[in-house]
Amino acid sequence: MEQQKYIVAIEIGSSKIKGAIGAFDSAKNILSVLAVEEESLTGDDLGDSVRYGVIQNIDKVSNALNRIRRKLENSPSVAPRKIRSVYAAVGGRSLVSTPCEVTRQFNDDTEVTEMVFDQLRREARQTPMPDREIVDVTTRECLINNMNYSHPVGVIARNIKATFNLLSAKTPLRRNLARVISDRIGLDINGYIVRPLAEANLVLTDEEKRLGTMMVDFGAETISVVIYKNGAVQYLSTLPIGSRNITRDLMTLNYTEERADDIKKLAGNADYQDPSRRGPRTPDGLDYTEINNHVAARSGEIIANIQAQIEYADLKPSDIPCGIVIVGGGAKLKGFCNLLGSQTGVKVRIGSPSGLIRIEDARIQPNDAVDVISILAEAAKGMTVECMDRPAPVHTTQEPSTDTNDDLGDEGSRIGEDSPAFLRKKEKERREREKREERERKRAEKEERERAKREAKEKEKADDDYFVDDVVDQEDKVPASSFWCGIKNRINKLKDKVANPEDVEDDNF
Repeated sequence: MEQQKYIVAIEIGSSKIKGAIGAFDSAKNILSVLAVEEESLTGDDLGDSVRYGVIQNIDKVSNALNRIRRKLENSPSVAPRKIRSVYAAVGGRSLVSTPCEVTRQFNDDTEVTEMVFDQLRREARQTPMPDREIVDVTTRECLINNMNYSHPVGVIARNIKATFNLLSAKTPLRRNLARVISDRIGLDINGYIVRPLAEANLVLTDEEKRLGTMMVDFGAETISVVIYKNGAVQYLSTLPIGSRNITRDLMTLNYTEERADDIKKLAGNADYQDPSRRGPRTPDGLDYTEINNHVAARSGEIIANIQAQIEYADLKPSDIPCGIVIVGGGAKLKGFCNLLGSQTGVKVRIGSPSGLIRIEDARIQPNDAVDVISILAEAAKGMTVECMDRPAPVHTTQEPSTDTNDDLGDEGSRIGEDSPAFLRKKEKERREREKREERERKRAEKEERERAKREAKEKEKADDDYFVDDVVDQEDKVPASSFWCGIKNRINKLKDKVANPEDVEDDNF
């Protein structure tokens, strides 16, 4: 595992925020999904934090994302690594595709190289789009000498007409993502990945893309539609409608949003066959007939909008023989896929991760995490950037721990790295460690002060020994090896010979 690159993906949706960590083995071309965590954005407190896929409340979203970060880092398959950067998903209401044609004429027969095609793509990306930001450019069609080529590189050309899809979104979409992830959380963003395209690459086969198929991401407040034909994206659009519309319809029956959402998931049926007949109330007091009248009516409206996208793409149902592949939380609504298939006249299936994807944690439900797993899979392509660091080992001397499960209360027997008991225990250890460090710091400061005092006293005593005023009559106070002792001895010898030192003729004096 140490030879693999760790990838971290973040997907901020209208109803929840998801984070995932994967390990990519480039030698085997295998992506292992190690951990997936999520935070709900429903309820009165968080319900308006993200609207239609665009962040509205920076503070609340940052707090939720921080909680996901801690959960991911505490995962047993990841710890003690720390997240330093992420790949961020881009989606939401304003995400659309716009076709753009770029042509090129050559004087002689010229081979189309990667450089030539990249120049065409860059030219398309320079198309001005007021109040919008181009987040990606994909190839829709490439005509070389009036012939369609799926792989134009290497073809000899006299003229090229390439049609690209400019995938753009309103400017606040990516700007608010950067504010939360980079400015508030302090993580680097390695790249932005268009979520609907990543999901399509994960759940669709190459054959489905060539023959023609539609991928539908049925989210809480938006529905993304991507249509493939001849192996390329022909159409992409985002509808400002989703499963939360059904929840709000049920709230008119005097339910809270949380209760209405639970009722929709447990009892809702989009393919309700007899809305005119009212049935008896169930023991829990719910009238399922009245509930499903709302569910079926709103589901029919949603399906009509999805069906209309085939027309808007200038296609017919017969142009997508592989049918519709649906993902997202709304796809789990009972009867919705049956109703979608009967109204559109094409086959419908639930999308699930395909390819070399390994799920390492049994708690992860792949169909429920298609959105964030697809970001991991897309990031694993090309030059993948390592997203995690293993902290350097810290050698510290710790006192023997006296903590037992009794300190953890009732949760001591089921402690886990993400449990409240574990977090309380770690916080207690942190406080004790800080107290020990503070005591050590004060002790070291006291020792330093005492040492400085001792040195000052020794220096003062040494100065007194060398600068003695009365050294003539107090021989015991002058060090025997000092300079002043030698001078005093010479003077004493001269006193024994003469009374006046000027009468002495001594070259040695």
